[in-house]
Amino acid sequence: MHVGVLTGGGDCPGLNAVIRAAVRTGERRHGMRFTGFRRGWRGVLEGETVALDGRATGGILHRGGTILGSSRTNPFSRQGGPEGVRDALAANGLDALIAIGGEDTLGVANRLHGELGLPVIGVPKTIDNDLSGTDYTFGFWTAVQIAVDAIDRLHTTAESHDRVLVVEVMGRHAGWIALESGLAGGADAILIPEVPASVARVAAHVQARADRGLGFSIIVVSEGVELAATGSDGPVDEFGHSLLAKRGVGEALAERLSEATGRECRAVVLGHVQRGGTPIAYDRTLATRFGQHAAEMVAAGRWGRMAALRGAEVVDVPLAEAVGTLKTVPASAYSEAEVLFG
Repeated sequence: MHVGVLTGGGDCPGLNAVIRAAVRTGERRHGMRFTGFRRGWRGVLEGETVALDGRATGGILHRGGTILGSSRTNPFSRQGGPEGVRDALAANGLDALIAIGGEDTLGVANRLHGELGLPVIGVPKTIDNDLSGTDYTFGFWTAVQIAVDAIDRLHTTAESHDRVLVVEVMGRHAGWIALESGLAGGADAILIPEVPASVARVAAHVQARADRGLGFSIIVVSEGVELAATGSDGPVDEFGHSLLAKRGVGEALAERLSEATGRECRAVVLGHVQRGGTPIAYDRTLATRFGQHAAEMVAAGRWGRMAALRGAEVVDVPLAEAVGTLKTVPASAYSEAEVLFG
């Protein structure tokens, strides 16, 4: 079989490990050949390909980013885009396509399979861990660890200067990174998109600490918390997502906390540093297992499905299950964390 591979959406640590494992497993167990598409669905539509084999994927297990590049191109937002994908697979002599991506990339894959009958399977990738159908996605725990390392360092400078530091982390619609990094880093308050933000309540935590002689605080906030709205009429990407404002929620929250408490508050935006660099061991292993399972799904012809982690096992589930609803932080998980605030 001749198999295509693409990576779409935002990059995250572990993508290269998936590519490596899928190629090696497919070649060695099933005699497959692989062709990579550069820059996600854009590369499919524009014919940007690269041969993938054991040599091309050697030495990439530990590397962050993706050797194939990525984009946020949506074939369904372009005239003739879906048919263009179908024609590209035929023109390259491909028997199957492995799409590695998040809700948007896998949503396209699901529609291509359902509406055009294309032989597509998915591998879940999202730094935010907000894909349904899988317990965890690779890259998430690396992002959490990067955030925790930053919080640990910020604790010492905040304490030295009696400052309130607001740490903005990734998480547009789901607050998993903020919740896990805030808990592990000992944050004094955590704000996530799933729970309405209250500046007054955060200010009360800061003041309670000051009353106990603790003049510093660490506040962790997800980038998608609606404190500084981007506006519904602002620019959007090809999937219809509003682009986040240049002045994010971290800076807005720091400013409003300063006004509410009279204390010095500063914002630290971790941004894309959470996406970059070497994946931790767990994410390398999970990504490898996903890549191996993807190759086995191709060999078995299990189209329209996605590799997924359920407990300790890697299984596969329908793509429709993964992209149907976002996996957000449940109220019970936030309630458990909230008792530790202040």
